[in-house]
Order: sequence, then structure tokens, then C-alpha cells
Amino acid sequence: MSFAVERGKTLGIVGESGSGKSVSTQTLLGLTAGALIDGEALFEGQDLLAMSDAQLRRVRGKEIAMIFQDPLSSLHPLYKVGKQIAEMIRQHEPDVNKAQARKRAVELLGMVGIPEPDQRVDDYPHQFSGGMRQRAMIAMALSLNPKLIVADEPTTALDATVQAQILDLMLRLQREFDTALIMITHDLGVIADLADDVLVMYGGKPVEHAERRSLYYRPHHPYTKGLLESIPGSTGAKERLKPIPGQPPSLINLPSGCAFHPRCEYVMDRCVPEEPQLTPVNDNDGFPDLGHTSACWLPHEAAGLSADAERIRQEAVAAGRSGDTTIVDAGEAQ
Repeated sequence: MSFAVERGKTLGIVGESGSGKSVSTQTLLGLTAGALIDGEALFEGQDLLAMSDAQLRRVRGKEIAMIFQDPLSSLHPLYKVGKQIAEMIRQHEPDVNKAQARKRAVELLGMVGIPEPDQRVDDYPHQFSGGMRQRAMIAMALSLNPKLIVADEPTTALDATVQAQILDLMLRLQREFDTALIMITHDLGVIADLADDVLVMYGGKPVEHAERRSLYYRPHHPYTKGLLESIPGSTGAKERLKPIPGQPPSLINLPSGCAFHPRCEYVMDRCVPEEPQLTPVNDNDGFPDLGHTSACWLPHEAAGLSADAERIRQEAVAAGRSGDTTIVDAGEAQ
């Protein structure tokens, strides 16, 4: 897979659980020990994948910070929250003494909206609510003004109100610090107001990459279309949600050809043996849009799933190659 994100910009990576979103970004920071890795990950001209453990430790936290999905398991339960933030600051800036690091931790907690930060700095993680723990993780991520923040589903375990507050906070702080942000989520609705570009992943690989408006208004890949139709209200206020049938594939036993073909209502004969690559989707004028690519054998027209695609779907249904029949066949084959 290939993607890029500039300072001050946000890349959203979306897909169902098990699509490879977290693993792809954790690999950048050397957090997938024992995995077979190839390719390169360039950060300011240096290949992160070729760095030693010592070199990566200097990059993690200071240059690239990560906000994990579950802050309770990310924060050490036996150490005060402020101490953990201060420890990270001193680890990368040895000239900062304990008093200075504590003062900075108080400032950071106040910056992310923790009430009475000069007192809460001495609390333990279990004394914080879920939203406050996530705010503390954001404070820790921002403590050294990193150039890139990777947020791995930071709002999944939070209720809707707190989720909105956390997203607003991240967007505000990103603009204030001019930080590049990679937002990982399974919910396209989360990044609707946050991302500049969106990368859709399925089966461990990208299937569509586009600027946000292009992806929302001109989706090309059937999987992207399915994710969008799964958002409440996307198909009409009184209509039922339209889920994607079937289950995501095992990453160690992927289907042949296009990994999505067992669940796709537009499946064609060539989808089974041949794996499509990311290629440009045509813009409204009929010219290839290099900023919008899709890994699908459907016609790459600006209208997304065009009339040709609908004809293909109807033919597939008539031939018994689509919908529930395909899913049942795939299950029996396993």
C-alpha cells in the first residue's frame, strides 16, 4: 500500500475490523515485532522500516506520536497520569528537570480540557473517566509537539457526546500545532468533518483512495459504497440500514483475485482469478483523476457505480454469482 500525509493535513484510514488499518500504522513505529515486512516508510527522507530499535525510540513520541484505542490499557495503572506525561517529556528532553516536566504536564492537561489540572495531575488513571483518559493520552501525544500523530480509533469506546468533544479537540489542536494526523476508524461518519483525504482498506490492502468530497459524493469501489450506505441516514431517514453481507476475510487465507468478490453485488468473472490494482477514476470531464484511485474492475467513470456497473450487477444476480448465493458458496468452500 502507498499513502502520504503532509503537515497540517489529515488522512483518514477506514475499514472494518480486521482490514489491516492498525497493523499498517503500527508497523511504521516498529510495533509489529516478528512480522514479515517489506517496502519502505519514508519520514522526512528516512526509512522508518530500516531504523534500529534505538533510532526508533528517538522517533517514537518526539517525532511521531500514537493515540491508542483503549487509554486504560495504554496508561500504566500504578503511576499517576501527570508522572507518565512528565516521564515521556524527560525521556526525550534530558535537560528538563522534574519540576519543569510536571509544570508542562499541568499545562497540557489544561490544554486538552481536564478540569483543575493542577490537582488532577496527581490522579491515577482509574480516577479519570473514559473521556478524560483519552484527553490525557492526547496531552501525552502533544507533549513534544510531534510532526505526525497516529490516532488509532481514539473514540470507539466513548459515548456520542464525548466522541464529538474529542474529535473537535483533536481538530483544534492539530490546527494549532500544525501537526500531520492519521485517523484510523471503522466509521466513515467519524472522519466526515476531519479528514482531507481518505484511504479505504479491505483484506489488508487499500481498495480506494480519494479526497474526502470525491469519496463521499463519487465513491467507486463497491466496498466504499457499502460503508457509506451503512451510515445511519445515508439511505433516507425512514429506510433501514443497508449492511454489507458476509464477513471480512481472514488475512492469512484471502480469497483469490479481488478479496471483496465473495461479498460484492457487482462481481464479474474476472474478479475471481485477477486482483485489480489501484488505478485512477475518471473525473467529471472524463479524464483520469490521479487523486482518486480505486482497485476494482468496474468502469472507472466519474459517476462511481455507473449504469454499466448496474447492468453488471443485474447480470450477476441473474447468473447466481452475487448477493447471498455468493456468500453461501464462499462459506461452503471454506
